[in-house]
Amino acid sequence: MKVIQTAIPDLLILEPKVFGDQRGFFLESYNQQTFHDLTGVAATFVQDNHSRSGKNVLRGLHYQIKQPQGKLVRVTAGCVFDVAVDLRKSSATLGHWVGVELSGENHRQFWVPPGFAHGFLVLSEQADFLYKTTEYYAPEHERCIRWDDPDIGIDWPQNYVPVLSAKDAQGRAFGDAEVFA
Repeated sequence: MKVIQTAIPDLLILEPKVFGDQRGFFLESYNQQTFHDLTGVAATFVQDNHSRSGKNVLRGLHYQIKQPQGKLVRVTAGCVFDVAVDLRKSSATLGHWVGVELSGENHRQFWVPPGFAHGFLVLSEQADFLYKTTEYYAPEHERCIRWDDPDIGIDWPQNYVPVLSAKDAQGRAFGDAEVFA
């Protein structure tokens, strides 16, 4: 596995070794020891999630203010633009974001530690999005920041009209959002 650093040091892109031939491919999507050795992160994952979304669906920017979740995310079919926003008050990168394209073709994964908001936009006709979390889903602690907040200024891909859930359409402005100490 190869680890690629991003502009925010705690956000990591992971590229697994893919073994392929005319029959298809094989890859190891997760190995706790390898993950720890290469990233220095001692994560314990407690929940696996799988979502399927259609073209232009935008989910996020989500986080849990209590029981914050670290997420190891990947796409097994289709393509998304995946984004994480730093919400750690003590961080020099508070309010900064990193975006990465994840697809069933590039097999990349994105490590989003606790303390970040997360979201993605589906670029393909459909995408299967899988993620492991370090904490259980706690709807009473879930928060949402507007995907298009000008103070964050995410450079989403052009030429799309986002399809949002009612919850995501009501996301808070970054300046009004609860952040992590």
